[in-house]
Amino acid sequence: MTESNETGIDHSHDDGRDESRGGDPDVPVWEQRFRAPRVSLPDWAEEAPDRSLFVSNATGTYELYAWDRASGMQRQVTDRPNGTTDGTLSPDGESVWWFSDTDGDEFGVWMRQPFEGGADEPAVPGLDASYPAGLALGRDGTVVVGRSTDEDGSTVHLLRPGRPEPVEIYRHRESAGVGDLSHDASLIAVEHTEHGDSMHASLRVLRAEDGSTMAELDDTKGGTAELGLSVLGFAPLPGDTRLLVGHQRRGRWEPMLWDVATGTETDLALELPGDVSAEWYPDGSGLLIVHGYEARSELWRYEIGTGALVKVDTPAGTVSGATARPDGSVEYMWSSAARPAVLRSTAGGVVLDPPGPKAPESVPVEDVWVEGPGGRIHALVQRPATGEGPFPTVFEIHGGPAWHDSDAFAAGPAAWVDHGFAVVRVNYRGSTGYGREWTDALKHRVGLIELEDVAAVRTWAVDSGLADPERLVLAGGSWGGYLTLLGLGTQPDSWSLGLAAVPVADYVTAYNDEMEALKALDRTLLGGSPEEVPERFEASSPLTYVDAVKAPVYISAGVNDPRCPIRQVENYVDRLAARGAVHEVYRYDAGHGSLVVDERIKQLRLELDFALRHLGTPAEGN
Repeated sequence: MTESNETGIDHSHDDGRDESRGGDPDVPVWEQRFRAPRVSLPDWAEEAPDRSLFVSNATGTYELYAWDRASGMQRQVTDRPNGTTDGTLSPDGESVWWFSDTDGDEFGVWMRQPFEGGADEPAVPGLDASYPAGLALGRDGTVVVGRSTDEDGSTVHLLRPGRPEPVEIYRHRESAGVGDLSHDASLIAVEHTEHGDSMHASLRVLRAEDGSTMAELDDTKGGTAELGLSVLGFAPLPGDTRLLVGHQRRGRWEPMLWDVATGTETDLALELPGDVSAEWYPDGSGLLIVHGYEARSELWRYEIGTGALVKVDTPAGTVSGATARPDGSVEYMWSSAARPAVLRSTAGGVVLDPPGPKAPESVPVEDVWVEGPGGRIHALVQRPATGEGPFPTVFEIHGGPAWHDSDAFAAGPAAWVDHGFAVVRVNYRGSTGYGREWTDALKHRVGLIELEDVAAVRTWAVDSGLADPERLVLAGGSWGGYLTLLGLGTQPDSWSLGLAAVPVADYVTAYNDEMEALKALDRTLLGGSPEEVPERFEASSPLTYVDAVKAPVYISAGVNDPRCPIRQVENYVDRLAARGAVHEVYRYDAGHGSLVVDERIKQLRLELDFALRHLGTPAEGN
């Protein structure tokens, strides 16, 4: 086994340095995209809307920032070596809550800090460290905390104002989490999977006064219908017992209103073809609709009183987050594959523009539809700005698996394009945004189904003249890293090189070592535990096929990763080393990825270097 080190890369074939965008002319354009300051969509306090919280990489590490819109004050709230992104504001805007884990292991406690600055303190004394499973803060000071541990499964704890310690109001071995707390803090919505299917949650509403059940909503009754539900939020009005719920009853995600006091369900029946999510306007008069369809998204306003659906004007591309403000305006984060993210408002202009150089643009995506064994497959393709194919091509496989690639800005794919590679991203079966059947198609033949779709798009890429069949890279992180290693073993003649970040490599060991919530997901996907269905775990494990791997393999892994733990990666690496396979490994002191900009750049630089050393530069090939 060889250990990767940071080596120089020949940039003679990228698009050079770019002074016109305000970046450092001595820094490659691809690196400028990572270093450019960026911000997240700000969260805002319900009772103090001028007080906001956002995430930024301004210091070189992603951390939480408080922002007082009235005074213009911005200050950094957290400062940790491996960064912080999980946080929220109390409804009165007086405090910032943030989740404190250890070096990215996702196991920790909620901390609290005054909005205007001051010392951190444990937010809920009496609760030991756990994996987070939701948090809801009431206007009266009520706190509801969801927790997950290997020992206890899922628990929900309630802390009432004036009481010294929280009390447990829910417990189950299967996955569950806090959905929301009603406006008057009397009702708690919980998402749970007590039926054993972690991909399709049911809902329970508990009374805060004693933890008793007030209402149930279950679309999986009897195990005959695998339909999921999700909590989108209680009505923002005193005494209003309506809960906004996401459901899949028509084969896709869409919202409905459920009055938990009367049991009345109001179907909104929105005439939109894709997945639909929603949140309340602050005055309760309407819903802000986010509609995702075929890798793009758009915004609408739904008028509850009339049923009217009015489009909110946004550019073509992807809205990665949106929120309705008390004045009726909408703030949203928008980007496209060619244009970096910007935080806009329907009231006009950019909401929050971080100082410093802007991220250089990239090339737009092309939509490709390929007939596959399970139906039409949607792929997004980016070509180098200059040159003609066939190009060396990176198949960048998304994680999840319940996720999808979209027409959104991403610094990683843009870097490969700068270096003369085409990039293909496949929304394989299992991806969201193409209907429930497409997302749920993975059962039992996990990994193998997704790779059938990747193979179909690979065939198109070669036959169309886009991709050089001698320089095809299979790459991805998390579930994409898993599919990379599995593809290198099950399709050894199809790929020239593999780049796997934080992957599942040995499925059985990964199951034994991972967090409890992911164990539940694996049991759902594979139909049981490794003891119950050993043949399915064996068929879906990259370790099973490691001896068939022909291509050079590069693996990066976080030593504190609770999702794809390091021991199972080491098992796979040991097998590669035993047979003298060409491979390199990079281990870093963090969890499931890194929130440190320098670390992200280093990891991509190592991948680029590995690929260029083994495949040659595009200039040499073309």
